Amino acid sequence: MSSDYKFKKTDWALILGASSGFGGATAVELARHGMNICGVHFDRAITLPNAEKVKKEVDAQGVQSLFFNVNASDPEKRKEVIDGLKKEFHKHPESNLRVLMHSLAFGTLRPLVCKDEKEQMTQAQVEMTMDVMANSLVYWTQSAFNGGLLKKGAHVFAMTSSGGHSQLPNYGAVSAAKAALESYIRQLTHDLGPYGITCNAILAGVTDTAALRKIPGALMMLKVAQAKSPAMRNTTPEDVARAIALLSHDDAYFISGNVIGVDGGEDVVSYIGQKDALTLE
Repeated sequence: MSSDYKFKKTDWALILGASSGFGGATAVELARHGMNICGVHFDRAITLPNAEKVKKEVDAQGVQSLFFNVNASDPEKRKEVIDGLKKEFHKHPESNLRVLMHSLAFGTLRPLVCKDEKEQMTQAQVEMTMDVMANSLVYWTQSAFNGGLLKKGAHVFAMTSSGGHSQLPNYGAVSAAKAALESYIRQLTHDLGPYGITCNAILAGVTDTAALRKIPGALMMLKVAQAKSPAMRNTTPEDVARAIALLSHDDAYFISGNVIGVDGGEDVVSYIGQKDALTLE
């Protein structure tokens, strides 16, 4: 896609997790190409400036924006956002929801089984992690489609990671949610394909985000990923944002049902040479 490509002035993106990381970068990148942004985020006072910064950068591109500081896993709040978009679309009937992006990262990091039962994952924590990081993709897609917002030419994206097929300490519930997310994308591809709507999971490389920093050993993960990467660097949110902008182009209408790596080849490399390993110590 040409760097000066512009989406239609009537195109919108609904981004779940729009205040930072992949969601924030994608909001700005799509706005840079002329897409209007509806951002959903859940921030308290200490992190609210992140959302405000993203919105300011989006608005600076001369597009329309709606930002909602709500819990994306709350059905009533979901209805509030969808109704807000429908109201906006009613004022401008030619409006079109071109992108629905799921980039929610909120889950419990604990062992599934532990000798000290107080330290292991509870049923409520497993269900919360799965609901926020996987099931909510289904609910938001249903709401957008049934509300008449998702139509032919729309693209659904969900952020996954290598954690969907590999394990880390205390990562069991998040790993399961990522695997479920990829499965949902495949099923949504089947269900929405007849309507001309594509669905893809985006597998980002290890990226230095606020969500990653919550994982024990995050700094070592970044070092290992950089040592593995053929690109010799870590993935950035902007790398992912540009890929999503590319996949939102009209010409990407037949790319669907995939887990698309945006990691410089990091995930396919399993071996770290001795010299690289020594630098990680």
